[in-house]
Amino acid sequence: MPISEKIEKYREDFELFDTDNEKLEYIFDLGKRHTGLPEEKKNDRTFIEGCASPAWLTAECRDEKVLFEGEGSSEMAKGMMVLLLDIFGDSAPEEILSFDPEELGKLGIVELLSPVRRQSLEAFLNKVFDYARECLERK
Repeated sequence: MPISEKIEKYREDFELFDTDNEKLEYIFDLGKRHTGLPEEKKNDRTFIEGCASPAWLTAECRDEKVLFEGEGSSEMAKGMMVLLLDIFGDSAPEEILSFDPEELGKLGIVELLSPVRRQSLEAFLNKVFDYARECLERK
């Protein structure tokens, strides 16, 4: 499924909620599906610099797609990690690199994030783009 369709699916989910607190609760609920990374995958290369709480992101290039795994340490980071891994995972590097981060605004949750959490989101996206570039260079 294209990234734009994944965002649309989540946008529709978030529209079901009447309050900002309900939207945030949904993110926390997503975090309950969070799976961690093995300790050997948590290192300086996979660490996401600039996140409000420790987080790691790994990527593998397979079948012309980028496959991500990640781990966040706070409840918010876990929920956002699940959301973002679903949105960007199993996508072609070209699709990721052509993605406009402003599109995440359609979800209706970015404005709910504190400035520090917005910085974390930007740091995550930078790491995603870096991995996509690496996969593209390997082609």
